[in-house]
Amino acid sequence: MLRFCSLGSGSGGNALVVETADTRVMVDCGFSVQEIERRLAQAGLTPDGLDALLVTHEHGDHLGAAGAFARRYDVTVYASHGTVHAARDARFPRLQEVSSDAPVAIRGLQVTPFTVPHDSREPTQFTFSDGDRELALMTDAGHVTPHMVAIAARADGLLLECNHDPEMLEAGRYPYRLKQRIRGGWGHLPNHAASDLLARAANNHLRSLIGMHLSADNNAPDLARDALARGVGATPEDMEVATQDQGFPWRTL
Repeated sequence: MLRFCSLGSGSGGNALVVETADTRVMVDCGFSVQEIERRLAQAGLTPDGLDALLVTHEHGDHLGAAGAFARRYDVTVYASHGTVHAARDARFPRLQEVSSDAPVAIRGLQVTPFTVPHDSREPTQFTFSDGDRELALMTDAGHVTPHMVAIAARADGLLLECNHDPEMLEAGRYPYRLKQRIRGGWGHLPNHAASDLLARAANNHLRSLIGMHLSADNNAPDLARDALARGVGATPEDMEVATQDQGFPWRTL
């Protein structure tokens, strides 16, 4: 059994918890230590119950207080070589470097990093398996790659970025350079790209699909739900999106 919940998803901070019967990991720590403690408590968890902290990349909304949190609770951090180098000021107390497509066993959980096109040193997203079901986290990608499609095609659960609506981004308040960064192929997935990925994956055994990393300024939950629904041939009312303040509650595969 795989169980997972989001503690928050968006440009203001990200953290995800994934667990099996005997293993619990957190992915990213994009908030202060105190805020992570509070959000873990809301999910019925305590920091000392974590077996590992995985870091996707060094941007602040993902790295956040990862170093301070890991030092306070003596948690081993898993990250790519490039992320470790870029985040060297975080001073991780115990470190395990990971490589793309090389599975790592963390007690009863198999974690496999995979690369995505994003403007950071060596970004990785992750799949999680208990040997029966597989969950894929797929955010912070500027465009869809064949490897991402292949992973989405086999996943039982998919946490997929729906960052922005291009028209809202174009008309919004962001400066031109930031708009170019977001939409330039190494930033974040727009709604229509998420929909296209799902259609290309044609996964007919997907049990859980949740939209992630929605922009508070350049997207709307209804637009993201519409995109997800188009991608899998469902109705928008059946789609779920994570929020910045609440993430999403526990789900099980």
